[in-house]
Amino acid sequence: MTATSATGGYLAPTGAVTNDAAFEDQIQAAIIGITGLTKSLVRPAWQPDPPPRPDLNVDWCAYRVESTEPNWTGAIIHHPEGEGTDELRRHETVNLLVSFYGPNASGYAGRLSAGMLIPQNMEALQAQGIAFLEAGRLLAAPEYVNNQWVNRRDLTVKLRRVVTRTYPILNVLSAEGEIVADTGPANNWNTENT
Repeated sequence: MTATSATGGYLAPTGAVTNDAAFEDQIQAAIIGITGLTKSLVRPAWQPDPPPRPDLNVDWCAYRVESTEPNWTGAIIHHPEGEGTDELRRHETVNLLVSFYGPNASGYAGRLSAGMLIPQNMEALQAQGIAFLEAGRLLAAPEYVNNQWVNRRDLTVKLRRVVTRTYPILNVLSAEGEIVADTGPANNWNTENT
C-alpha cells in the first residue's frame, strides 16, 4: 500500500519516474533543428551500444548531460480535487556538453550557439518547460583516434527546466483548536459544521 499524508511515513511521488531518454530526445530534436545536421549525425555521447563513428570528413555531433543543479527549494501547490494532492515544482539548471566533429565542427557549434538565441527555435523546448540560459565558450578539444587527430569542438550549453512531482497529501477534512491572545479570553474553534 502506498503511504499518504494520512498514513504517515515516507511519501513517494505518484506517477511515472522522470524519463531521462525523453529529455535527451528533446535536446536532440533542438540540435537537429538548429544546426541542420541529420538525426543519425546527432547522437547521445554515452550509449550502451554506440554506432560506429562517422568518417573524419563527416560533420556530426555528440551531446551529454554533464550535471543537473536543482534549486535548493521548490514551490508546493495543493490541489483539493478528489482527496487532494500536493504538486512540487522545482527548477533545475542542466549543463550540457555538445561535441562537434568533422571539418566544419566550429561552424556547426556556432550555429547551435547563435541559433538558441532565436525565440522561434526555443518554442518547442519552452512548451516542455525547458528554457535556454546560455552557451559558453567554444573549446578546441581534438581527439587522438586510431593514430590520427580528429577535429572536435566542445560547446557548453546551460538550460533551465521545471520538474513537477505529485505527492499524496490529502485534504484536511476537519480541525479544532484554541486561539489564546495576550488580551481577552481564549477562543475555541472547530472546522466541522455542527
